[in-house]
Amino acid sequence: MVFKRYVEVGRVVLVNYGPDAGKLATIIDIVDQNKCLIDGPANLTGVTRQVIPYGRIALTDLTVKISRNARQKSLTAAWTEADVLAKWEASSWAKKMAAKKKRASLNDFDRFKVMVARKQKSNIIAKKMKEIAA
Repeated sequence: MVFKRYVEVGRVVLVNYGPDAGKLATIIDIVDQNKCLIDGPANLTGVTRQVIPYGRIALTDLTVKISRNARQKSLTAAWTEADVLAKWEASSWAKKMAAKKKRASLNDFDRFKVMVARKQKSNIIAKKMKEIAA
């Protein structure tokens, strides 16, 4: 198996722990073998510049062309040029996270409606399969 996601300057990451959990950020600099410096950019993602351990981030397939220790302004320009947010929203990872968030926000009646819809769908499928078999 060949690695395709490397810890590198410009790699877009997903913060998976702490107050910024679930938000995207960009690796700006590598501090040491355990930590890196990330920045949102804050005006697009809400993540401020901070040092974070590798265990608290997940590497994505997305990268942006920036220099080491890039300023907020150049990072924002690189994000808009690379259209990172649109690419992220189109990814299956983001879609799964959105679906999980939506399911978690359902109330009891919404869950009941989903159950009824699933039952109706399975009944329709069963009838069609019966027609095909006959």
